[in-house]
Amino acid sequence: MRPVPFFPLVACLSFTILVLAQNGSRDLTQLLQSNKNLSEFTTLLTSYGDIYANLSFQSDITILAPNNEAFNKIPYSSLGPAFEANQSQIVRSILQYHILPGLHPAGAYNGTFTFDQTWLQNTSYTNLTRGQVIGGVQQAGNVNVFTSGLGTRSTLVTPDLAFKGGIVHVIDNFLVPPQNFIQTVPQFNLTAAGGAVENTSLADYVNTNPDLTIFVPRNAAFQALGETLQSMPSSQLQRLLNYHIVNSTTVGYSSNLPNGTVLRTRSGQNLTITFASNSLFVNQARVIQQDLLLSNGVMHVLDNFLDPDAPSVTANPEIPTAAPLIRGTSLSENVVPFTSFLPTSVTSFDTSSAVPTSSFGANDIGQGERRRKDITIKTDDDGGE
Repeated sequence: MRPVPFFPLVACLSFTILVLAQNGSRDLTQLLQSNKNLSEFTTLLTSYGDIYANLSFQSDITILAPNNEAFNKIPYSSLGPAFEANQSQIVRSILQYHILPGLHPAGAYNGTFTFDQTWLQNTSYTNLTRGQVIGGVQQAGNVNVFTSGLGTRSTLVTPDLAFKGGIVHVIDNFLVPPQNFIQTVPQFNLTAAGGAVENTSLADYVNTNPDLTIFVPRNAAFQALGETLQSMPSSQLQRLLNYHIVNSTTVGYSSNLPNGTVLRTRSGQNLTITFASNSLFVNQARVIQQDLLLSNGVMHVLDNFLDPDAPSVTANPEIPTAAPLIRGTSLSENVVPFTSFLPTSVTSFDTSSAVPTSSFGANDIGQGERRRKDITIKTDDDGGE
């Protein structure tokens, strides 16, 4: 990827921020009232009066506001049950996840992913030292896309609406707060890894320990070694899996993994990151899907297993997939191992710990236009930001 020239980018960004500052004479209430396509978001935001009032006193804040069409998608999304049951605390966390400290104008994003901190700090929904993040990138055609939990993508449709405290970006889809490892892996067909973690009693660790980076072999890698892996003693399999887990004060988003990075794993051995031929490698394994957000970190999908007994092996970017370092055999009929150990209750979005209240819920969707012109601040007893 060709690097973006530094000085033109800084000049463009500085000009954008200057223009935003000059146009930000209206307050947040006035901005919301003047945008009919944000009427549903206005109803949601004002139903959490403490958050709305807090925003009124902020400076340099960025709000990612789902448009009315995004609200129409809620019943068909992983967020549907939370809104349907009026799960106030969960909806609160969703709203906080759409608010970013600092100014993040559309022009600040480029072809490299950045990961921006949000207001979602509640430890019931995130276990990251600095709070939960979203991913942001500018794709071909100057289209800005934000990524969130469960691989959700939200496209920026109206950028840089300025108000006195910051800017609002209108997006076409809700951001989804990331879920834990076991809840996330089925979404990406990583069921073997999820089952193996359950089978080796690692689930509690990978679900709850803060600031994890997990390198997850794809199902095909498990499938190729199915019989060998299932016959391993539990301690040996756990050691193998621990070599794919990094616990550090710095979460290993791709933007934090420059070429040559060395990471210490939970098993005690090191991993080496290589960037070559426009691909990311971990030792010899190619990263085939990166930056899948978790409630307590991030995971990257690998095409092959890493071997704790061969930590110094290097990548060969000339071949699509390296031969497995671990020799073994598959199960009959190429059955994917360990999938039966996944909990049958795994869902795409966990609402089990939330208490229903009478805040914004499914019955409020569609009422935004009626309420838009009469914005009042209501208090909510769930606690503030």
